Amino acid sequence: MLAYIGLGSNLNQPKQQIKQALIALNSAKDIEVVGLSSLYQSKPIDGSKQPDYINVVCQINTHLTALELLYVCQNIETQQGRVREKKWGARTIDLDIILYGVQVIASKKLVIPHPQMMNRAFVLVPLAELEADLKVPVLGPIQDLIAKLGDIELRKI
Repeated sequence: MLAYIGLGSNLNQPKQQIKQALIALNSAKDIEVVGLSSLYQSKPIDGSKQPDYINVVCQINTHLTALELLYVCQNIETQQGRVREKKWGARTIDLDIILYGVQVIASKKLVIPHPQMMNRAFVLVPLAELEADLKVPVLGPIQDLIAKLGDIELRKI
């Protein structure tokens, strides 16, 4: 299964956190990282006073189910000291499954496509970098989603 995972960090050397998470993902059983976008810098979603985020999207091949993949991602977050104190708070690492093939999943534990992806330039732009003609299940062409964002505050680094 081809899937896309968004990674973000704004604490404890964000670039190193992302690199470490990508190595962990690629080392996990039944996961192979096959594509990686450029790094992007973005402001916190809620406008709070915290460091800017570094974001990237990776493309993986996996034999895991979506839920098994979620558990691998959460385990990597835990291993890297992720603490969930408040929504949209600063974090060492965040791994979100953005897409899992063309599947649409809506459960208590997991929603795919990621429910906020259409509002996040730091997800859409790197995703389009990996697959410019991507058609997102339910939401439509990636380029249309990016166009709907209007002004994009995102810096490629």
